[in-house]
Amino acid sequence: QVRPVESGGGSVQAGGSLSLSCTAIERDIDGYSMAWFRQAPGKEREAVGCVAPGSIVYVDAVKGRFKLSRVDVVGRSTLRLQMNNLEPDDTAMYYCAAGPIGGACSTSRPLTESDYEYWGQGTQVTVSS
Repeated sequence: QVRPVESGGGSVQAGGSLSLSCTAIERDIDGYSMAWFRQAPGKEREAVGCVAPGSIVYVDAVKGRFKLSRVDVVGRSTLRLQMNNLEPDDTAMYYCAAGPIGGACSTSRPLTESDYEYWGQGTQVTVSS
């Protein structure tokens, strides 16, 4: 079973940077879409961005500030989220997700939780003003 494992996160002042990493292991993981979602206290979980073969998608709220990268080796994928110029509104629990659904990471449709079958435990990001 695919079990994404997140690392990184922490606390930073506004304007600072943090990096998150997520590793997922599965024989055909290089064909999966992998994504980051986040959930702030009292709010619904929302998408951040995703990477799939031939596609990288960012939501508008993080474009120009966050950067996704992904490294695939046989049976292992590592998804990295570099977050720059952080704002207090970026404070949230960040979740990594993976899913085999074709088209789950596409500019032609919204990044949707239900497309992702496997989820990590989350890592906290706190940005102070």
